[in-house]
Amino acid sequence: MIPGQGTTTGENREPTLAKTTDVAIIGGGAAGCAVAYYLAQSGVNSTIIEREGIGNQASGNAAGGLNPLTGIGIPGPLGSFAWECYQLHSGLYEGLKYETGIDYQHRTVAKIELALEESEVGSLKETAKRVNASDGFAANWLEPDEVAKLEPRITPAILGGMYDHGNAAVDSKKLTEAFATAARSTIHEGNVTGLEGSGDTIDRVILEDDEIFCGQVVMAMGPWSRKAESWLGDYIPVDPLKGEILRLELVGERIQYDISGGGASIYPKLDGLNWCGTTEDWKGFDRGLSEDVAKEIRRRLGRIFPLLAESKLAKHTACLRPVTPDWLPVLGRAPGWENVYMATGAGKKGILLAPGIGKSVADLITTGESGLSIQGYAPDRFATQLD
Repeated sequence: MIPGQGTTTGENREPTLAKTTDVAIIGGGAAGCAVAYYLAQSGVNSTIIEREGIGNQASGNAAGGLNPLTGIGIPGPLGSFAWECYQLHSGLYEGLKYETGIDYQHRTVAKIELALEESEVGSLKETAKRVNASDGFAANWLEPDEVAKLEPRITPAILGGMYDHGNAAVDSKKLTEAFATAARSTIHEGNVTGLEGSGDTIDRVILEDDEIFCGQVVMAMGPWSRKAESWLGDYIPVDPLKGEILRLELVGERIQYDISGGGASIYPKLDGLNWCGTTEDWKGFDRGLSEDVAKEIRRRLGRIFPLLAESKLAKHTACLRPVTPDWLPVLGRAPGWENVYMATGAGKKGILLAPGIGKSVADLITTGESGLSIQGYAPDRFATQLD
């Protein structure tokens, strides 16, 4: 959602005929909906407040890859949590699909990561060793002729590639919708303008034309999280990283593997479309579609899969990912507040991390602790208080 500016005051109004909820969740992306789902598992009702519809921002346009073994902070401070989230995804699918009737297409995928430069060969061979050491994963180095046997349309101008099997993928928008449906939360469409309460407790979420009384508040506002700085007086350094994707139609046999290399990524979907990108641009809250970016994506594709680079465009999308200075999520109670929790900052791993974000924050609300590896993600690591 995109909240407006607002203030926190000590004004106290009685909830006469007002909307009330145990937990008000501001933001209807994958993180907020996952919090609602896990709260519901503990018998806690929630209201999701969202301006632009469930999963209509990054959560609805993300490629949906669930790779727990590579990325910023992996191996490193994100590694253990990413693996836990991957395992949560595996355990969720059949139950969520049965309960909601929403098939969000959780599936195991194989990937070919191509080397176009000599410097990439050694790195990919080392990555293959690490992938092989992970339970349920397998990886090996392929020479160019071996790559061609798997996908002959890949350019021959490569030095080889790493094949790995074990990653998973989902339809990110349908996953978000499944979390919200299973949570049976009230979905309130509206623009949040502030929070109100007294002392260190918030008891009302203020909207442009309404208010919701609540016992707890979860800030799951993604790249718009800084809007809450003026409401809470806390420093929340989450900024938007823009990404654009082209969904391309390829004539002929469907691509069977995720493919990356040369700055390009290809994610073949079950409907036959190939999601290609994805870019990284610090352009504030600009969500416009750029023809220059589209040309750049096609140029990169031309280096690894020339036929796809010339394919028909089915859809061009742009979204904003919530990124923190250390590229780690912000999870836990907001500094100085008894009943306000943060669930944001998942960066480029938002779909992978969503169930872990949801479960950990729900656990903190209901029991005061979480068994997941969220040490180091607390909001108070950005301790600066705003005047």
